[in-house]
Amino acid sequence: MRTLYTLLLRAALPVILLRLWWRGVREPRYRRHIRERFGWYRSAAKGPLIWLHAVSVGEARAAAPLVRALKQALPDHTILVTCMTAAGRETLEQVYGDSIVAAFLPYDYAGAARRFLRHFEPRLGIIMETELWPNLLAACAAHGLPMMLANARMSEKSARGYARWAALTGPGLRSLEVVCAQSAADAERLRALGARNVEVAGNLKFDVRPDEALVRAGREWRRKLSRPVVLLASTREGEEKLLLDALPPWDGKLLVLVVPRHPRRFGEVAALAQSRRSRSPMPASADRVHLGDTMGEMAFYFAAADVAVIGGSFGPFGGQNLIEALAVGTPVVTGPSTFNFAEATRLAVGAGAAYQAKDAGSAIRFATELLFDARKLAQMAAAGLELCEAHRGVTERHLTVCLDLLRKKQSGSDPDSKESEPVPD
Repeated sequence: MRTLYTLLLRAALPVILLRLWWRGVREPRYRRHIRERFGWYRSAAKGPLIWLHAVSVGEARAAAPLVRALKQALPDHTILVTCMTAAGRETLEQVYGDSIVAAFLPYDYAGAARRFLRHFEPRLGIIMETELWPNLLAACAAHGLPMMLANARMSEKSARGYARWAALTGPGLRSLEVVCAQSAADAERLRALGARNVEVAGNLKFDVRPDEALVRAGREWRRKLSRPVVLLASTREGEEKLLLDALPPWDGKLLVLVVPRHPRRFGEVAALAQSRRSRSPMPASADRVHLGDTMGEMAFYFAAADVAVIGGSFGPFGGQNLIEALAVGTPVVTGPSTFNFAEATRLAVGAGAAYQAKDAGSAIRFATELLFDARKLAQMAAAGLELCEAHRGVTERHLTVCLDLLRKKQSGSDPDSKESEPVPD
């Protein structure tokens, strides 16, 4: 099955290159570092190296606590963080700066995967959430590289897809040394698909601390604005119009702050707004809709809002990260499609920190009515903060697994090798 997959992937190469170039029209970063996407890299990192793969923005931010913990526990190691998207690469630069080596992971061609591994020679590979590529995992197994699936999630929908292609996906899942699942349900589905050594570790996103400077700036922005703010956060295609159309007649005060999930859609969504943050940091009193078109400022936007309506949940997208809002004490309203954050949504709704609406109309109705209920707003805000605090500690569980894997690899290596260095307890 993997042979057929590889042949189809090779046949699709012209389409892949055309799509890469086309995406570069709106996001020029897609036209940079193209050689890396085929396993060719300019300079190698020095010393022992740990590789972590975070496909895009959400995974890159979620990995931050684990990356910091690894750097503290293993100061002599270089941390390589790879991604697949242009926005993910930009996020790596914003979140980590020069503290890591950032690169694109190559496309899933066997030769490219082998070149990647020979170039960096990682001692441990960590994949965030569900980015499982058959040729890459086969190359890692052949290379003797221990692989860990961190912050793993597996929705019912994804599990059905993996089961349908078990001959292709099964060997990769079975090759993983350890899987740290977000929830018991995720763990059960991953075991059923063939993953070994699966344990429930929780969601790393609960350990992500919001940037305090951005939180202060957002609250000061809201204070100066002196108007109620509903945030439409991380919205996807078609959701902005759906939610805006559900708004009640304007009372001359409410400001709707819209932050699309993908930067490439900023221009499209700007047509629905009267102002945008990159040009008018403070909206005019007559503006009803203000576009948040800046990167790396979600903590600012959540702190600036009285209530956050989470995008990606009103179409077939599975929802976006609601934990970021809870962590700054902003009440959450989400839609019916939340399979990407099923456990976090269940916990938040159960704690009284979030409300799950059946459609866009009921979501906007709840959010706008909440603005007039100060007591309910305060209760939901406090519940969100308490929930985040109660579920922290996930990083430590992941770190313990990482260090155990490194010890096992070290114990199986040549004791006289220069690569054999002690791993801290």
